[in-house]
Amino acid sequence: MTRMTPPLEPELPMAGALAEGDLPAMATLLMQARQTILPRRLGGAGPDAGQLQQILLAASAAPDHGQLLPWRFVLVPQNARQRLAEVFGQALLERDSAATPEQLAQACEKAHRAPLLMLAVVDGRRGDLKIDLFERLTSAGCAVQNMLLMATAMGYGSALTSGKALKSAGLRQLFGLEEGEHALCFISMGTAQSRKPAHQRPAPRDYVSILSPEGGKSSF
Repeated sequence: MTRMTPPLEPELPMAGALAEGDLPAMATLLMQARQTILPRRLGGAGPDAGQLQQILLAASAAPDHGQLLPWRFVLVPQNARQRLAEVFGQALLERDSAATPEQLAQACEKAHRAPLLMLAVVDGRRGDLKIDLFERLTSAGCAVQNMLLMATAMGYGSALTSGKALKSAGLRQLFGLEEGEHALCFISMGTAQSRKPAHQRPAPRDYVSILSPEGGKSSF
């Protein structure tokens, strides 16, 4: 069996819990260790250049019907955060002209959270149009999850955030979105400053059923 490259960060949630080579157990623990850490709780150091490269490479393992590469990611460096903050503020004013200064400040502040910030974009028109948007979104979701798991393996916290600003004209212009492209979500990564207790995960019986030969479904 191929030996896995050791994780870059020694302080992993599953460190010391596995027998060497127990890959299914490692995968289970890694997936269970992933937890949403809100961007306001992400600070300190973010992934360095080498770690970021590994995180981004993880996305390439996502299933991609027709090899369309129907998704892309746009990194938002610190020197571009203020411009994004302005877009968030303008988007709020377009939705609510009576927004208070405090609400505007809160909207703008969201652009400055987390050491690493990127936007996930899905293209509904790239390549074969017979491969519909739902398949493209599924591929993008798999790519995002791969990156979140890689960040978790490195010891970083992460979160996905969305909101009405994603559909604003200002955001589309700032990120150069073309016709047919959709801003899916923001991805934040960094060092978790605090964590909430892990919530109870649903069991397979909560989301799996069995198709009966006559149609309909029965419990799993």
